[in-house]
This record gives sequence, C-alpha cells and structure tokens, in this order.
Amino acid sequence: MKINEVEALVGISKRNIRFYEKEGLLTPGRNSDNGYREYGQEDVDTLKQVKLLRKLDVPLEEIRRLQRGELTVEDVMGRHIIALERQQDSLEAMGAMCAQLLEERPALEELDADRYLAQMEAQERGGTRFVNIKRRDTRRKYIAPVAAALGMVALMGGMLALILWGFSVDVEEAPPLPLVLFLAAIPIVIILGVIAALCQRIKQIRGGEEDAASQY
Repeated sequence: MKINEVEALVGISKRNIRFYEKEGLLTPGRNSDNGYREYGQEDVDTLKQVKLLRKLDVPLEEIRRLQRGELTVEDVMGRHIIALERQQDSLEAMGAMCAQLLEERPALEELDADRYLAQMEAQERGGTRFVNIKRRDTRRKYIAPVAAALGMVALMGGMLALILWGFSVDVEEAPPLPLVLFLAAIPIVIILGVIAALCQRIKQIRGGEEDAASQY
C-alpha cells in the first residue's frame, strides 16, 4: 500500500505517519526498484494501535517500550491510570481556584494575584500540577539546522568569491559576461535556497512537530 491508502484506512494524516516513522514506532518496507515506502497490513495494524494509545494520551516513550517488549499493555495502562488520576486531581484543584475567583468576583484592578499564586505554590509543593507557562526550551533543536546552513552558506560564498576572483585575474581571457553572471548565480541561488529551508525549519520547530502527532 501507498501512504495515501494507509492515511485513508487509519484516519491519520501523512504527516503523522511520517512522524511515527521518524520516532521509530513504524518501519515500513522499501520498494527495491524505486525506494518508495511500501506499507503492509502489519503497518496498518501498528498505526491503529499507536493511534489508540495516543488518543488515550499515552506518551510516545511508553509506546516505544511497549513495542520493544519492555512493558506489557497491563504495565502501561496501570502507570497511565495513575498519571491520569494525578491530572484529575490537578484539574480539580484548578477548578476549585476558579470557583473561588468566581465566588469572590474581584475586579481585575483589585485582583490579588500574589495571594492566589501563593496558594498555587503551596498546592504544587503538595503534588498538584498547574499549567506550566514556561516555554519549552527548543534552543538545542536550532543548533544543527543553523550550523548546517551557515556551513553551506560559507562554502557557497567562498566558491562565489573564487569564481569572481578567477575571472578578474586576467580580464582579456575572461569568458563572456553572461557566462560569468550565470556561474556566479549558481552559488547565490543555493545560498538563497539554504536560507529559505532554514527559515522553514525554524517555523517547524517553533510550531512544535511533536504537537502534530496528537492531532487527528
């Protein structure tokens, strides 16, 4: 089967399917003639299992360990129920604070944020988890694409400089100007393409590729 057929059978997007392949949860075969991915019924069944577990909010690492045989379904469900119960307790704590705010009905300019934040901190010390507003640190994800882009830009820039220098050494023997411009345009186009690819990659990182895996 092709990826479009699998997408229709399982009900998740091609982007999700490729994401799960990247995470090692799915390993389709390859056509020896053209190198295209070829999916079988086993891959479809695996994707349906992953979809089920992800819709239950089971973490990817748990699914990975389950596939490796390090955990059983019973192990995963037992651990996940405990995690969900903790989330439920946290939601109830948030609901109680919302109800408190509703009952007190303070005007925004009179809202004593310090008092409520102090209550939250006390509850967090007891195990309650409120929403963490600290942005997830993705700086490390930028290192590889930025380094690769800078390296390619430096290489192409050096090539461009070498081309222009070579044609300027002996003006009389230099090729026609249109040819010079054409040869010089090649590294320029590559540099622009690398920069465009880097910008797209940064957008993907900022958007959070992991979030796409839970969108069905």
